[in-house]
Amino acid sequence: MELLLLANEYFVCRLPATTSPPPPPMVAELYALTVTAEEVSVVCRSGAEPPGAKVESGFSALRVAGALGFSLVGILASLTGPLAEVRVSVFALSAFDTDYLLVRTVDLPEAKAALEAHGHVIGTGT
Repeated sequence: MELLLLANEYFVCRLPATTSPPPPPMVAELYALTVTAEEVSVVCRSGAEPPGAKVESGFSALRVAGALGFSLVGILASLTGPLAEVRVSVFALSAFDTDYLLVRTVDLPEAKAALEAHGHVIGTGT
């Protein structure tokens, strides 16, 4: 499977459930907003974190290249399995067309090596 390394550094942010969700940016390489009964989570480019959020910084993002059909199975497992083997933590996101993996930037060389050892190809681009 081909993965593309996104150019920006990302933050994973948590706001209380009672917080109004922040407005999304007009344009973003990656921005994710999840609202649940327990929390409001935001994944954003570094420097764009919502005020007052608990912030986990220093993530790099890998995007599965191309569109994935809903009938496909095991995509995330084929990516997270090799990372689990080398003990690299993952924050996974799915969009309508594809999946994203966020890994700590300090773990990126090990993550890339593990994925490539399992036959995945990592390129750059948006």
